[in-house]
Amino acid sequence: MSAGCGTIMTRSYMPGLFDALKKMPKRAPKKFFVTVEGQQHEVTHAKKLWARQYGEQNLMLRDGEIVVKPTLNPKTQYRTLKKSSKGYFFQDGDIHWPNNIGEGGVTWQIERE
Repeated sequence: MSAGCGTIMTRSYMPGLFDALKKMPKRAPKKFFVTVEGQQHEVTHAKKLWARQYGEQNLMLRDGEIVVKPTLNPKTQYRTLKKSSKGYFFQDGDIHWPNNIGEGGVTWQIERE
């Protein structure tokens, strides 16, 4: 091997490199922050990943702990047949075959939960 090439000769060209690397200060561990309700909170890496999964806008503070906001159940609306003064009469009770409209029939009305 020629002088000046390869890793064998590296130590002679940079005598204090490895000693300088050993003396470098240790890097402080990375801090992770989550913004909840407009305030920054320091959390662990796992908690930060959890917050990103749910989205920081969907988090809230409860008893000093970061939790997911409860989801609101949508109000469902559906139509049902109800007796009315004027309504439909169906062929053999099949709602897809209305025969006529008359007194005492049924109509579709919206029910809400």
